[in-house]
Amino acid sequence: MTTSHGDFEPRLNRRRAIGHVVATIFACAAAVGLLFLLVLIIRVTQQGASWVSLKFLNSFPSVLWPENAGIKSALFGTLWIISITAIISVVVGVAAAVWLEEFAEDNRLTRLIRVCIANLAGVPSVVYGILGLAVFVRYMNLGRSVLAGGLTLSLLILPVVIIASREAIAAVPRSFRLAAAALGATRWQTVRSHVLPSALPGIMTGVILALSRAIGEAAPLLMLGALTYVAFVPEGLTDEFTALPLQIYDWTDRPQPEFHHLAAAGIIVLLGILIPMNAVAVAVRAWHQRRKAW
Repeated sequence: MTTSHGDFEPRLNRRRAIGHVVATIFACAAAVGLLFLLVLIIRVTQQGASWVSLKFLNSFPSVLWPENAGIKSALFGTLWIISITAIISVVVGVAAAVWLEEFAEDNRLTRLIRVCIANLAGVPSVVYGILGLAVFVRYMNLGRSVLAGGLTLSLLILPVVIIASREAIAAVPRSFRLAAAALGATRWQTVRSHVLPSALPGIMTGVILALSRAIGEAAPLLMLGALTYVAFVPEGLTDEFTALPLQIYDWTDRPQPEFHHLAAAGIIVLLGILIPMNAVAVAVRAWHQRRKAW
């Protein structure tokens, strides 16, 4: 029995028309977002580009003379807490992802853990700040230290790191595991020598994007009681600190227009850290896709 294709032409044309309309709507939405982002970047550059200099990077903040103020303490504080965050989140996050994907049995407990991790990824950052205040600052008596800030930001991005690492590990072909098992390798040898190296680009991409989120967070650090004015560079894990988002927030809250220019300069410095980090994530992803194509 033959069927005329003419009966399906009107519906096919309508589906194509709807697809074009939806694609146009999405493209317009993306264009609007990019337009606002471009306007903000241009505005910030106009306000703060002339204030960015070696003196600005190598000077401490000042509440009396904005022309002499700098961002040295906030920059070093950010490097301190993001280093602690990276070490903790990578070790714990990747280990948890490996256990969930490679070693844990598929039962109610593991399914509950996966659901909880997915839910924690959507929790507002200020909630992690409250948790860090209760656990690290007060219960563990760490105070407003670099270590407390790094641990709090680690909790913030840990669900994201676990989810990204799990997806990267799950994307490794099962044939790799079967081939290693056929040659007599143990499960850990298979994971260490075959699964993790294959999943490394995806894991690195997730970690870098998670750290990019952490480096721009101010709410958790404010909840910890981190200082907005620090005239020294942290030298240990127990030292008090400030960070770039906190310093920018402090400058924008002041009425003098000079401090607003300083805030714009601080935003440029923060973007100068974030953009290369995201570029590395994109480059790693592109390299991995080309490698798979080969």
